[in-house]
Amino acid sequence: MTSGPPRVLVDATSVPADRGGVGRYVDGLLGALGKVIGSEVELAVVGLRTDAERYSRMLPAAEVVAAPAAVAHRPARLAWEQTGLPLLAQQVGADVLHSPFYTCPLRAGCPVTVTVHDATFFTEPEHYDKSRRTFFRSAIKTSLRRAHRVIVPSKATRDELIRLLDADPTRVDVAYHGVDPTAFHPPTAEEKARVAARLGLAGTDYVAFLGAKEPRKNVPSLIRGWVKAVHDRPNPPALVVAGGQGHDDDIDRAVADVPGHLRLLRPGYLRYADLPGFLGGALVAAYPSFGEGFGLPILEAMACAVPVLTTPRLSLPEVGGDAVAYTSEDPDQIAIDLASLLDDEPRRMALGKAGFDRAKEFTWESSAEVHIAAWQRARA
Repeated sequence: MTSGPPRVLVDATSVPADRGGVGRYVDGLLGALGKVIGSEVELAVVGLRTDAERYSRMLPAAEVVAAPAAVAHRPARLAWEQTGLPLLAQQVGADVLHSPFYTCPLRAGCPVTVTVHDATFFTEPEHYDKSRRTFFRSAIKTSLRRAHRVIVPSKATRDELIRLLDADPTRVDVAYHGVDPTAFHPPTAEEKARVAARLGLAGTDYVAFLGAKEPRKNVPSLIRGWVKAVHDRPNPPALVVAGGQGHDDDIDRAVADVPGHLRLLRPGYLRYADLPGFLGGALVAAYPSFGEGFGLPILEAMACAVPVLTTPRLSLPEVGGDAVAYTSEDPDQIAIDLASLLDDEPRRMALGKAGFDRAKEFTWESSAEVHIAAWQRARA
């Protein structure tokens, strides 16, 4: 068996410019790995040209390579993954290649580990368009066959891959995501006020949603449930639906039915530095998803000490535990449970504190330890 720390090439070319879920995962993991380079891992990273300089500053002890410019476009990236990435793994002397977003080279020339973030393409197929569903189902099946080890962010995802695709449980490692406490923290009054002013909500209470606007996130039901929960209140809290635009046409239909006296804001992407003020300044962070592979948005909200309302689907109870409130995916039940939270300030305070305490258990350092162990097993 080879001794010494494994030399790992992490392919970060799939990280999107908006630093969404996969970006948070890759950045958090690399940040934690940077603290143990040399002692537990030798690290090489390939990223888009726009990211390479940032990774170089972030990881001075790692070898950072800029991918060809064309790789910024997805079809070119997938083609390069099959041909250019194996060559790069050879050039940097990688013992293991880590692909952090479902796909991997069919012939890498060294052991490969792949992160499969969720199995909802199989469990919730109706929430994806046909082309996306077909692509990711094929990618997951291929990775389960080809990868030496598969890393998943929750036991629920592991169990679904075993149940639905007969994945080998001895080759699947569970590495929970972490949360950066410097980026996500209970906000100061100044941070809350700055975000409220930027959104035009100074002096106005609000319910927050942060995430991609795709059908699986169930935003239309949240909008309809919020309307029912606050419609007759003398000072109804606004609803702020922040994040990427996504492809859920039902959101526009739900928005069209919002009564004129209620305020619903869709600010799109918020600045990363504004997220603690946005989440922590809300009365409630609501996330009534049909199912998640992990549920990073609820963990980030918990770290900001805001009470969270979510669903007990797939991995979400693994993250939230007893520190969040649960509802169903149905608008009527969302209305009941949201209204109950809005009317119970002591419960909101208790949930905010419990969520903040629980969020401390999820660290990128722990996630990095599981990844390193998986890479050691793959190399062996």
